[in-house]
Amino acid sequence: MIGKVSSRILGISLLLIAAGCNKTDTGGAIDAGGSAATPTPAVIQGACPQVFLLDGTAIHTSYAGTQGDPTKLAYQATLVDTTRQCVQNESQLVITVVAQGRVVAGPAGSAGSVNLPIRVAVTDGENTLYSELTQYPVTVQQGAGAAQFIFTKANIAIPGGAGSFAKVYVGFDEGPQGKKKK
Repeated sequence: MIGKVSSRILGISLLLIAAGCNKTDTGGAIDAGGSAATPTPAVIQGACPQVFLLDGTAIHTSYAGTQGDPTKLAYQATLVDTTRQCVQNESQLVITVVAQGRVVAGPAGSAGSVNLPIRVAVTDGENTLYSELTQYPVTVQQGAGAAQFIFTKANIAIPGGAGSFAKVYVGFDEGPQGKKKK
């Protein structure tokens, strides 16, 4: 009797497993919000260029008077962490870069909004594939400690094959406004 019950349970289990293996896969572009004619671009990280913070551009100081005089420091901003996301389409790699930072008011600073000059550049060896300077507003509170901020630069388009050799740089830059290169 136990042998007959065991063999029936085993048989039913095998049928259920076989039925699960034959399930039709409907995933892909249609489930992701696209259509069969225009599939949703794939988010990829394998060929997504790494983001670098350079020592000389990760800190920005502003003075209300004599440069370098600690009593005249209006504020100091630092970039502390970065991440990125890439989407590949037919001809290009589109990057979204995110940088976390903080701003601290100095002795000569006051509460209010400051514009931080943040440049995002993408290079491939000696070639600059993209460079743009953004004046990013951050609200500073006098005596309230550090003001945290999240800077996001989206839609950075570079040629599709450049991803594995390219490098993304994020930092403060007080230079002239750069032009987008494509």
